[in-house]
Amino acid sequence: MEQGLLEKLADRSITREELTEKVRGDLDLLPEIIKGVSSAKPSIRYGCGKILIDLSEEQPARLYPHMDFFISLLDSNYRILRWAAIAVIANLTRVDSEDKFNAIFDKYFDFLNEEYMVTVANIVGHSSTIAQAKPRLVPRITKKLLEVENIKTTSHLTPECKNVIAEKTITSFDAFFDRVENKSEVVSFVKRQRHKSRKTLQATAEKFLNKWGYK
Repeated sequence: MEQGLLEKLADRSITREELTEKVRGDLDLLPEIIKGVSSAKPSIRYGCGKILIDLSEEQPARLYPHMDFFISLLDSNYRILRWAAIAVIANLTRVDSEDKFNAIFDKYFDFLNEEYMVTVANIVGHSSTIAQAKPRLVPRITKKLLEVENIKTTSHLTPECKNVIAEKTITSFDAFFDRVENKSEVVSFVKRQRHKSRKTLQATAEKFLNKWGYK
């Protein structure tokens, strides 16, 4: 990589967007971006994490050889890097020819029990990508998502946070509901959300039920 390019990211003489464009134009830079995730400097660490999320959406096959690295990031001490790993891994399931995700299914979805709302919301939000990429996992993913009602509240995950998560859950279900076998459980879950205090959650529930013919 050009000497000092990541340092330029750190001192903001290059933006993350500009660096992303450079990598798009020369994917030989990818290993250095991956290396940057382990930088001691937060601006480099998190900037590279976001670049990798974007690239995993656009060109998952180019990042797939590094999937084991992203799996290892699930154990990172930095929550933001765990969030990045959650997103990248979901995107890589679209090209997971070696079925690596199956081995970490429980580890991945155990993050639904995390005390931070953002972590839980990330798992919920990216679950639809995995369900669409791996239809045979739909029953297991559905079961996991239906458990969000039982999440324990914490100082970082309030009852209102649970409403936000429920709203994201409905949105995720909507993306793969046609592949859900036991639709009645999902419909019952959605119907219960119509009575929650969050207006957007009520609206999302109603929209789902109308779309799929359950009024």
